[in-house]
Amino acid sequence: MLVTLLPVAFFLVAVLYASVGFGGGSTYTALLVLAEIDYRLIPVVSLICNILVVSGSCWRYHAADLLPVRRLAPAMLVSVPLAWLGGLLPIGEDVFVLVLGLSLAATGGLLLIQPRLASDQGSLPEWLLYPVGAGAGFLAGLVGIGGGIFLAPILYLIRWASEREIAAAASLFILVNSSAGLAGQLMGLDGADGLQVPNWVYSLPIIVLIGGWLGNRLGIAILPVERLRQATALLILIVAARLLYRSFLA
Repeated sequence: MLVTLLPVAFFLVAVLYASVGFGGGSTYTALLVLAEIDYRLIPVVSLICNILVVSGSCWRYHAADLLPVRRLAPAMLVSVPLAWLGGLLPIGEDVFVLVLGLSLAATGGLLLIQPRLASDQGSLPEWLLYPVGAGAGFLAGLVGIGGGIFLAPILYLIRWASEREIAAAASLFILVNSSAGLAGQLMGLDGADGLQVPNWVYSLPIIVLIGGWLGNRLGIAILPVERLRQATALLILIVAARLLYRSFLA
């Protein structure tokens, strides 16, 4: 039943995330986990979908002169090699499930507290951007989460830029790290034994490409952003709990 609904879910995720400048990688990953496909395919599919969606977002922000390429370049120089390394690193299913579960738990928590971070009057030092960028890049390659959700809260806390500029920075960060992570993943999959790709997986990139185009045309979320954030966080936390239960108790 879930596999039947998966294309619709991916389309809606692409529309809604692209409308506010993000890729939806954590949600794609959560949905693929629920679909119970080969764990080795999950990062590849999520990263491809991420790239297709945020490419349109980056173009939109570039046209609006909001894309902070030069300012974000130092953080990307740190994160991109680690994203490639994370994608290339071979890990077993048990380790993948544990790391993914912890990553999704952190992602869900950050989604819930991000509005508070945006309104916080405090400020943290800008150098925090580099270790966070490095870790987010590595996770992007390892488990298929673009890393923007980890970067954005730090950008808010260090008062890096306006909300729209932070969304543009997160989109660019997701694009470059997803691309590097995908390159590593594809190199790591070369000659993988027993890897079977279900036919329906091939439709997902086309679906998110259409959904991302529509979301970028809309430019704003169809539903209140806060409600979308809460619903997405709930889904991600449910999947995280399921994975962590499997790792520690099952």
